[in-house]
Amino acid sequence: MPTNATITRVDLTDAVYRRMVGLTRTKSADLADLALKEITDTIARGEAVKLSSFGTFTVRKKGQRIGRNPKQALKCQLFRAAWRSSRLRQ
Repeated sequence: MPTNATITRVDLTDAVYRRMVGLTRTKSADLADLALKEITDTIARGEAVKLSSFGTFTVRKKGQRIGRNPKQALKCQLFRAAWRSSRLRQ
């Protein structure tokens, strides 16, 4: 893992690849993508995601706003996700 404070999807895929013996890089990427997609789909449905010893993701029911893609100038409605760290991580 890089020493900076940001982890990317590639970093996550590489970590899965290194730890899961016998898994190809493609399968590692698929596994990481599947986990992230399940988390985002659950949050998009308005449900909470609780990961033991890590934290909780929830959707805040306030302050939806209109965002825009600067490259394409498309407007879309954004919801706000909240993150609460586990007590074990604090």
